[in-house]
Amino acid sequence: MANHHDTGYKELFSHPEFVQQLIEGFAPNEIAELMDFSTLKKHNGHYITPLFEEKIEDVVWSVEVTWQGLTQRVFLYILLEFQSSVDRTMPIRLLHYAACFYSELLKQKTLMPGQSLPPVFPVVVYNGSRRWTAPQDVYEMVQPEPPAFLQVYQPHLRYYLIDEGRYTEAQLEQRHSPLSGVFGVENAGASWEALQQAVDRMVAIIQEDPHKERIDRVVTRWLKRHLHRLGAAVNLDQLDSLVEDKAMLAENLENLVKKERLEGRQEGRQEANRETACNLIKLGVLSDLQIAEATGLTVADVQMLREDDLH
Repeated sequence: MANHHDTGYKELFSHPEFVQQLIEGFAPNEIAELMDFSTLKKHNGHYITPLFEEKIEDVVWSVEVTWQGLTQRVFLYILLEFQSSVDRTMPIRLLHYAACFYSELLKQKTLMPGQSLPPVFPVVVYNGSRRWTAPQDVYEMVQPEPPAFLQVYQPHLRYYLIDEGRYTEAQLEQRHSPLSGVFGVENAGASWEALQQAVDRMVAIIQEDPHKERIDRVVTRWLKRHLHRLGAAVNLDQLDSLVEDKAMLAENLENLVKKERLEGRQEGRQEANRETACNLIKLGVLSDLQIAEATGLTVADVQMLREDDLH
């Protein structure tokens, strides 16, 4: 099921600091080194095209890149992919998108027909729990590989993949940026305990940031949405700052962790009770009612266990 609803993420990447952290921390070094991040400029994304009606979560930035003594703008096209399943058509979507992007530049007269096209760097940020397995170049989808004389006539477009779940905690700590903190929180999944640790790490990183106030505000908004999406039964309306309201957040998370441990213990007890009931059923001495009274299970539970035992 597609769920391109993660506007919280889109908001993160509408700030130049996070785009810089993404490229510096997670893209190939040789690309980041050429970029002058002080020239980052946001562009209007969203060329909704007839081929893909769904709203694509994306952001488009350009940045000045200097190589061989020449400075030009490179367009960063960042596509945010939040589907739980891997989208095999991604290479086709990106090829289509790049084509629409170039024709849009012509339409807006940003480019004149005779002018050369600016380079693009397509990046896919994926946060699903399954590892990403889709091909990374549309050419790989042309199977079997065509004979040599046809190969040059096939489209090529490679995208750079940032698959959050591939990064270990240690790798994220090395990167030590607010964005790596965000990835850590994402990777914690639905375990409140892991989440609590990841949030602590993230707050510590933000406290050291030179643009602390601004980054804090942006990440706080993101985290509130994230907790809401995980179904955290906490009231965080008053939470305006991870740094200043640290105690309030810590208390809320601590309650979730306690509840999680308690549920885990109850689940463990239930499991033990079911096991006892199964053993009593096998002995064949007691009635269902007696077993239910002995184990604290309901009679219906015992009957179900008895049926399972018969099968």
